[in-house]
Amino acid sequence: MSIHDFLEGRRVRFETLLHRPAHSAAKLANSVHVPGRLVAKAVLVRAGEGFALAVLPATHRVDLPRLGLALGVESVRLATEAEVVSTFADCEPGALPPFGRLYGLRTVVDCSLAAGPDIVFDANTHHDGVRMKFHDFEALERPSRARFAEPIAPRLRRPDPRRAGGTRLSASTDCRDQPAAGPDLVKRRSSLDLSQSG
Repeated sequence: MSIHDFLEGRRVRFETLLHRPAHSAAKLANSVHVPGRLVAKAVLVRAGEGFALAVLPATHRVDLPRLGLALGVESVRLATEAEVVSTFADCEPGALPPFGRLYGLRTVVDCSLAAGPDIVFDANTHHDGVRMKFHDFEALERPSRARFAEPIAPRLRRPDPRRAGGTRLSASTDCRDQPAAGPDLVKRRSSLDLSQSG
């Protein structure tokens, strides 16, 4: 089903963003002049015996162990290209919309996407994007929320000696209580740096 038809049928406001073909979420962000943290990329994963759709910012990658915790399964892997093509038959390869429910999939969205008012994503093709309000997306899709994404290029910060303690692996679904994956990764690195200096 066309994402445009789906959204129009639900009377949801959205903006169509026609652009040069972009074969990644990061290139989509660049092409439509939107910060990568607001561009949602959808990643199909094999979770246990089924599939799930992980939705995260273009600036991040999936932390598979955390995603497994969020989904409540021990085994999680990225789907193969053949699995993606067979599941999303109406989409160009790699242009997955974040609406797993349309394809019979459970959807989990990283908490960091909820921080912005809007999200931008591919709409079945590499040259057609959609911008809509995050709360409209969430109302339609009803995804679960968790922290399972880590920055592709973490922000560099000076180590804070007050945060030198280790952190445990967690995929909290309460987006208010747990720091984002980026600072968590920085904390782990700073604790390693401090432990190696003494």
